[in-house]
Amino acid sequence: QVQLVESGGGLVQAGGSLRLSCAASGRTFSDYAMGWFRQTPGKDREFVAAVGFGGGTAYYADSVKGRFTISRDNARNTIFLQMNILKPEDTAVYYCAARRLYYSDQADRWNYWGQGTQVTVSS
Repeated sequence: QVQLVESGGGLVQAGGSLRLSCAASGRTFSDYAMGWFRQTPGKDREFVAAVGFGGGTAYYADSVKGRFTISRDNARNTIFLQMNILKPEDTAVYYCAARRLYYSDQADRWNYWGQGTQVTVSS
């Protein structure tokens, strides 16, 4: 089992920044790809960003490329999502996820999920 706890959500004006954190516990953190997804009411969970188990490769949805940066600190069992130039359409509940070894942009292929943190961007 892997337990994930997100933090760092909140309310921000368009153009602002937020940093999300996700602390992991349980299994060997470095064996897992880690990712962020987001979801709005009535829609499927959407891939945002992921980082491979080794930490060397990052993947992004086109909608966030150039604005969001994912990183991981294996010594602290934590990943981060730095979100800059936020837009109202970034408003969603953001979820941290873990998947053994390799990333996927499909939510149903991830094994472990956090409880989510709300991000609201006002115009």
